[in-house]
Amino acid sequence: MLTQLASQVAELLETRADTSPDAALKRLLPEAYRGDPEAAAEFRRFTSDDLAGRKVANARVLIESVRDAAAATSATRVTLDAAEAQAWIRALTDIRLSIGARLGIETDDAVLDQGEPMVEVYNWLGFAQESLVVLL
Repeated sequence: MLTQLASQVAELLETRADTSPDAALKRLLPEAYRGDPEAAAEFRRFTSDDLAGRKVANARVLIESVRDAAAATSATRVTLDAAEAQAWIRALTDIRLSIGARLGIETDDAVLDQGEPMVEVYNWLGFAQESLVVLL
């Protein structure tokens, strides 16, 4: 699941069109100047590729970290160094931002349908992210 979700985020960022109406893409690459489209376009021109590239790199670290575990036929431990753990935290944030956009989550106090499978995934990813933060 982690590999699939990280791959989807990486693909979204790699194939993006800066004018895309996709809510997840807008959440991953937000406008820097909301009331000034000209300034926002200029800022995006200079920062969008770098930001998207860093987000893709974080997703790739997560994917590579779990590659062997995903193919294992029994319980497998995934060990991360500090840099990999930081990349995981960032990648999990991007995955959660994407899912949150798809679920229509706009505020911290949004009411979520706890029976919805993607809400369960969203919550589990938050648990995994929090666990990494505590460990660090």
